[in-house]
Amino acid sequence: MIAVTASVVVWAQEPDAEIEAPTFKTAVTEVIVPVTVTDENDRFVSNLKKGDFEIYDQSVRQTIKFFTAEHNQPVVTGFIMDLSNGMKIRWKNYQETMVEMVLALMPGDPKYQGYLVGYSTEAEVLVNTTPDSAKIVEKLNKITPAGGSALYDAIWMACTSRKLEKGEPLEPRRVIVIVGDGKDNASKHTLNEVIEMAQRSLVSIYAISTDAYGFTSAEGKNLRRLAEETGGRVESPLENTYDNTQGFLSRPANDNREFANGTGGFQAKILGSLFKSITAIAGEITTQYILRYQPNVPGDESKVHKIDVRVNLPNVKVRARSSYFPPE
Repeated sequence: MIAVTASVVVWAQEPDAEIEAPTFKTAVTEVIVPVTVTDENDRFVSNLKKGDFEIYDQSVRQTIKFFTAEHNQPVVTGFIMDLSNGMKIRWKNYQETMVEMVLALMPGDPKYQGYLVGYSTEAEVLVNTTPDSAKIVEKLNKITPAGGSALYDAIWMACTSRKLEKGEPLEPRRVIVIVGDGKDNASKHTLNEVIEMAQRSLVSIYAISTDAYGFTSAEGKNLRRLAEETGGRVESPLENTYDNTQGFLSRPANDNREFANGTGGFQAKILGSLFKSITAIAGEITTQYILRYQPNVPGDESKVHKIDVRVNLPNVKVRARSSYFPPE
């Protein structure tokens, strides 16, 4: 049996002046827990029932009030695009990666909403919440990278400064997808602050890292922490792309940790790795189990709560949030 943690959240909206403020508030009385279950080969386990799961809040077992394994649950996705100088190399590839991710997660059904946040030296909501993927794709095709990197401010903005949809965070639930290298040299907010905000906002963070060094770099470790503590995952498609690729140059081309182009096989391998990452993240978001419960936990409600999600099967991996903050 493998146990992991999961969580919930409170949405605290303080929109910027230019962003349309919501006309409603969501009072969260339930904990919503999106859960991903995979086997030892990292394949999704999709035939589980409510009775296969147990949830513990502060080590106290909870009663699961709601359970679904349906793959068409409403989702609102925040697409966060790195527009810093570090993205200039292979910009077209990364731009197309985000476009494909938008099309995968916003297939034209109004229950799938999305919005776009871009960041360089500052973060900005480029397209507010909409069911129209064409608006986001159009904007992505017009932007170009330049400047510093305010990743943490972009995540904060995604959690506080965009139009809400009625029913959040239960239906639709919330996810963020980042395409970037994980660097931050311009934010006003810290890593710890944005993790807490994401947890309070019931946002699961996913990322496609554009850093060739993956989880071994400091930036990669920060991306991984953002994902793990919110129940998401990080894909590093460039981490081993340069190994055994005929014609590549094995010396860094510049300070951005990218390698110089080699043969057509080199380009094909990069595109193939990026496509696999898109498929992995989009597949996980649309195949999660959704559990909800009303907390029954004695003690100090002002403290962060740890949750254990357990699946009563051998040789499975369970991924969900690490914690949540009770309503204030």
